[in-house]
Order: sequence, then structure tokens, then C-alpha cells
Amino acid sequence: MIQFLQWRPCWRRVGAALARIGCASLVWATAAVAADAGLSGDSAPVPHSGAAVYHNPLVPQRADPWVLRDGGNYYFVATVPAFDRIELRRATTINGLATAPVKVIWRKHRRGLMGAHIWAPELHRIDGAWYIYFAAGETERPWNIRIYALRNRSANPLQGEWEELGQIKTPLDTFSLDATTFAHNGKRYLLWAQSDANGTYNSALLLAEMTSPTTIKPPVVTLSEPEFDWETAGFKVNEGPAVLQKNGRVFVSYSAGATDSRYAMGLLWADVDADLLDKHSWHKSPQPVFYTNAAVKRFGPGHNSFTVAEDGITDLMVYHARDYRDIKGDPLRDPNRATRVRVLHWDKHGMPDFRQAQGD
Repeated sequence: MIQFLQWRPCWRRVGAALARIGCASLVWATAAVAADAGLSGDSAPVPHSGAAVYHNPLVPQRADPWVLRDGGNYYFVATVPAFDRIELRRATTINGLATAPVKVIWRKHRRGLMGAHIWAPELHRIDGAWYIYFAAGETERPWNIRIYALRNRSANPLQGEWEELGQIKTPLDTFSLDATTFAHNGKRYLLWAQSDANGTYNSALLLAEMTSPTTIKPPVVTLSEPEFDWETAGFKVNEGPAVLQKNGRVFVSYSAGATDSRYAMGLLWADVDADLLDKHSWHKSPQPVFYTNAAVKRFGPGHNSFTVAEDGITDLMVYHARDYRDIKGDPLRDPNRATRVRVLHWDKHGMPDFRQAQGD
């Protein structure tokens, strides 16, 4: 399905110069755990090239965090432990999100569709309107989870009315969640997680071009299925995709495995000029790029988003993790996945360096 990056196939597939970049990235992916050993633990502030210093956790008890920078403001949405509502907050700095006023902009239905498991909201601004994509189950069938959308035409998403736009339909009507959207080379795409018809796995990553902010068109391409041990630990999961376009590539981070300490992040990438709907355009790291590190009290990191620091230059990764390993009962019911923020570094080949051994 994915054309995996291996030494010899990679050398055949591209020219010598590009092959050195791509194949070196495989070494980078498998050696990430050895980088930056001995750096500070999770409670330490994280300095970067801008003026700000970030403290963690940024927001306690908020999973699947999404931070959008727009018009000099940072907007924050995330999954709340009760799975019953969508909250929105705004601040002029990343640190300010921790104490910003919280507004509940939408609540789950008392019955029927959108009545349970309100998960992973994302805020996007498209053609002057605000959209929130989120996953929801049904009151009577809470695991019948699908993707839904809200829209607000106000200039300020904390004002105006949020209208329900219904379900975002995909060709296969199965368990689906974690939709994100991005524009690339004049086209807009939807990227999401969904189960296959036979229930072979919990979710894989799918991509399609959008014809509007709430509709897609064929073809639908499967970018990644759970196949490696770290992607199938506890559950067979690829979910929570986030897109970052930089250094001539389109990067997709994603999360895999059970939502306990086995949760980990993987990475896909394609050339910026490639056909994103050609599965052969994509490469996949066979090793996770970010995962549990007990030495810095970071357990089950994942479901991230990307933004930039106040300097407008420094790339940031916002993600969730726990500060302890042992969980009583269902990990989904444990409320202590906290939102954290860290600087995203880059190696000499233009690939993201997640500094696995570094704490924050």
C-alpha cells in the first residue's frame, strides 16, 4: 500500500541526490531515541528562538489538542473528559491559552446522532467562515462514530451562531473520526481515520480532495494502515493526522496503538510537487517518531497539531500525554491526558526532529 522507504528501492526510485536525503531520513527515524539524551524533564520550561518560554502542561485534562493561529490570536479546542461538548478559547500568546476564558460553543444532543463521544474537534477558517470538524457517536449507539461539522460565519468565532452542517459523508459508512483539512497547490483535501468494511483494523488514514468544506469526491486513497508492532499495540489504529508543509515536503504526523502508554506518533511524507492522491507518492517511517519516555514522565504522547510561535518562525507541536504509566480501568475514561507544547526542530535534511529523548 505505502511504498516504504528502504535503502535499495529508494536509490532506484529517485535520483542519487534525492535518495541520499530520503534514505538518510530512515536513519533519522530509527535513531531518534538516541538524540539529546540527558536534557531536562517534562516540568522544565522550553526555550526556543522566539521570545516566549513555554511551561507544561499547558492545559490539564485536555486531549487531542488543536491550536490555530489566525489574525494575531491563538485559538484552542480539544476533547474534554466528559466527551459532551466543544469548548473554544482564545489568547494572543500560547501561554495565555492556559488561563483564557472558556466558552462552550456546542453541546451534544440528548438523543440520536451527535449524542455521545464528542471527540477531537478542530477549528479551521475557510473562505472567511469558521468550521469545526469533530467526531461523534449516537446516544443509543455511542460507538457508531462518524465525522460532523459546524460553521460560524461571524468574524469572531467566539461570537455569532454555530450551525450544524451534519455528517461529512465518506464512501464507506463505517467508524470514522479525526478529520483534518489542508490546502495544497490550489486544492483542498480532507484527511481522516476510518475502519475498513471488514473490520480488519480500528482505523487507517484516508485522503480525498474536497469539493466544498463539507464534501469530498473520488478517489479516496488509503495513505497508511496499522501494520507495525507499535501501530497495533492493544488496538490496530492509525488516527489523529496533522499536516505540516515545509522544506519541499508535505508531512503528516499521526497516532497509533492503544490510548495508554503504548500510544505513539508516526510520520508520513510526500514531495511538495507530487500527486498526493497517488499512494506511491508517500513514504512512511517504519519506526515511531515520538513515544513514551518514562525518564521524562511522558506517557502515551500523541494526537498533535502544529502551529508557530509568537515569533512567527519557530514551529511548535501541541500534543497530549500523561505523566504516569499505570491507569485504572479504561484509558479513555482516565481524564489526565494533558495538553503540552514543544518546539519542533529540523535536521540537516529538512526532516522534522521530534527530539524523543528531550522532555517537555
